[in-house]
Amino acid sequence: MRLLPEPGPARTLALSTLVNTVGRGTWLTVSALFLTRSVGLSVAQVGVGLTVTALVSLVASTPMGYLADRYGPRGMQLAALLASAAFTAALVAVRSFPTFLAVGVLMAVADAVSRGARGALIAGAVPPDQRVRTRAWLRAVTNVGISVGAVAAGFGIAADTRPAYVALIVLDAATYLGAAAILLRLPALPPVPAPAHGPRLIALRDRPFLAFTVLDGLMSMHFGLINIALPLWIAGHTTAPRWLVSGCLLVNTVIVVLFQVRASRGTEELAGAARAARRAGAVIAVACVLFAASGGVPAPVAVALLLAGSLVHVVGELWHAAAGWGVSFGLAPAHAQGQYQGAYGMGMQLGSMVAPVVVTTLAVGWGVPGWLLLGVLFLLLGALVPPVVAWAGRTRLAEVPAVPVPAS
Repeated sequence: MRLLPEPGPARTLALSTLVNTVGRGTWLTVSALFLTRSVGLSVAQVGVGLTVTALVSLVASTPMGYLADRYGPRGMQLAALLASAAFTAALVAVRSFPTFLAVGVLMAVADAVSRGARGALIAGAVPPDQRVRTRAWLRAVTNVGISVGAVAAGFGIAADTRPAYVALIVLDAATYLGAAAILLRLPALPPVPAPAHGPRLIALRDRPFLAFTVLDGLMSMHFGLINIALPLWIAGHTTAPRWLVSGCLLVNTVIVVLFQVRASRGTEELAGAARAARRAGAVIAVACVLFAASGGVPAPVAVALLLAGSLVHVVGELWHAAAGWGVSFGLAPAHAQGQYQGAYGMGMQLGSMVAPVVVTTLAVGWGVPGWLLLGVLFLLLGALVPPVVAWAGRTRLAEVPAVPVPAS
């Protein structure tokens, strides 16, 4: 299994992503500890700040993607990486909640620019039949990078001193600069002129695409099953050892790295992507049943059910990710890939915002009935994607102008 794709634009994008996500992994691992133990913020303040920045990122996604189309995705991506480096370094100067909020909002805007520009950059630099495969490579190397960053962050957490946390923040800022330097290998892509008439943010008027975005975003709540619900479930409702939380996360990471590219096959076309979303919903529903069955049984049985559920879940995760890329690229007009990818990212932001409340209330609060209800929800969400994608396809056929027939 190769870590990087074949030489060319896809490899450049993957290498840039790998470097950047090492820093991202360090920040994701130490952010809460740095803000509470070094800056002195309360847990509630950190939670409010993260919620506000998530909302800013959600609102800014589509407009920033539009700018990537108009001014060229490579230039906007480079600008976003340089801005992120500066704003990340500014975290060292944070001493209060208002300054944390200000820096966090700036980081959220830069992240929104990067998200829209990255999608447009892939669409412009990679042939259409390789776009989903390229996104699969990027997701695989993202898991590698975050894992490496998490290991590096462990040394800072062990030291638990301000200099150690500052060193990790500086490392994160440096990875943004390294990612930008690598990205310079890509040729500049010309900006796409806006249509002469009509609205600018057409993605926000595309009802079938927005319906898919909402469905896909709600489906992405399944990430919270592994990261949020399962650790609490294992610790409080099963006889399995608590170290199994790390084992389930490791299973997830390894499978994504090894099989995400392979799982993306067949999702380059809209019909194949829609079917993959339906399969994803069904498989994640099965995982919910397995997780529910692990409660109140002997430890060996609980361990077997939890590991089986993690394996089944990650299969659904692979299909869900590939389906989202295939549909989001396939429904986007050539002149608006940036804003459509930004709008697609809004769904993921929505899912990440509602997942903590939904999965903890149902899976942890309601127990077995909650897990089963979650399974039904994911099954329904996946089943709705094919008809919505078919609806979107019909609207695009209806928008194709008739070819004028010359007069005889």
